[in-house]
Amino acid sequence: MVTIMQLIPEADAQEQLFLSGLVKDMSENALSTFAAAYRAQRKDPTTVLLLTLLAGLGVAGVNRFYLGQIGMGVLYLLTAGLCFVGSLIDVFRHQTLTRQYNQKKALELAMVVRATT
Repeated sequence: MVTIMQLIPEADAQEQLFLSGLVKDMSENALSTFAAAYRAQRKDPTTVLLLTLLAGLGVAGVNRFYLGQIGMGVLYLLTAGLCFVGSLIDVFRHQTLTRQYNQKKALELAMVVRATT
């Protein structure tokens, strides 16, 4: 029996716990489909942090665009990351922002996989 931990080893413990609860009733075929789709759409916290640090070079909001938050990305871009305060907060919250994005995507994908199998 294949587990989500084997299919997505790059996920941290909290993410693996969330995913395990989400896919506990899926068949092995559905689990493989979910894992492949999730890995393709999953965002890495380190990448989000690096994109957030671009605000120091004058390109604020790239991390928000990357996470699909277009409105916040435009706001950060036009206001220099809300005068760099918003960008500084994002440096400390990058893991939370990434976790929220990944959980949202996981829920969406789980619904799609369950509807198709």
